Amino acid sequence: MNIEGKAAIVTGAGTGVGRATALQLADRGCSVLVNYSRSQEAAEAVAAEAEKRGVKALAFKADVSQDEQCVAMVREAERAFGQLDVLVNNAGYTKFVPHAQLDGLDADDWNRILNVNLVGPFQCSRAARELLRAGDDGGEIVMTSSVAGLAGTGSSIAYCASKAGLNNLTVTLARVLGPEIRVNAVAPGFIDGEWLAEGLGEAYEAIKAGMEAKAPLNKVTTPEDIADAILSLITGTDLITGHVVPVEGGMLIAQ
Repeated sequence: MNIEGKAAIVTGAGTGVGRATALQLADRGCSVLVNYSRSQEAAEAVAAEAEKRGVKALAFKADVSQDEQCVAMVREAERAFGQLDVLVNNAGYTKFVPHAQLDGLDADDWNRILNVNLVGPFQCSRAARELLRAGDDGGEIVMTSSVAGLAGTGSSIAYCASKAGLNNLTVTLARVLGPEIRVNAVAPGFIDGEWLAEGLGEAYEAIKAGMEAKAPLNKVTTPEDIADAILSLITGTDLITGHVVPVEGGMLIAQ
């Protein structure tokens, strides 16, 4: 899809991968709604940066786990842009608990992780489907998943399960929303950034170095790397749908 003159929603776009994706979309002439749930100041800064690229942009608060807020967000995008061509379901949540600590996650933890990471993308996609179908070029949905959903390693068992479910949802939605809407996902590995730094604390640098040493490409990813992959699915061939693309420096094939 040529995204110049198009419009997008990026959830969780105040920081990290969402921020990088929103700005890359703007760089290519795509207007963008910068969604946030907590990081208002950061999201407004991203929207302001996007506008400097010459596109329309706005920050919009919505908790994707709440269906009515997903619907309101899509309506605001339609009001602001008159169209919607791209949805990037990037918002995510986790709690860092070693997998062996089976009592470390309570029901509220499980519900919050699943509702944001799995139910949220479904609700946003459902709310956006008619607008995405209406465009001359159809629509694009890209999920930000994780290698946690492929390998079962990550911040918590619930997080891994939520991303595995998201990978399955990607395939299911690709079947039911085609041919007008293409649905794919990217699965990042270790992302060098604030999110993991805060979650891992003092162990962050050591874990990062271990990941770099283990990966065949001797690198971990950055938010910009993941944004590059998301943009490649949106702006590349329109014959890819229902796929999960790992972006992890080869971590999944490391021996």
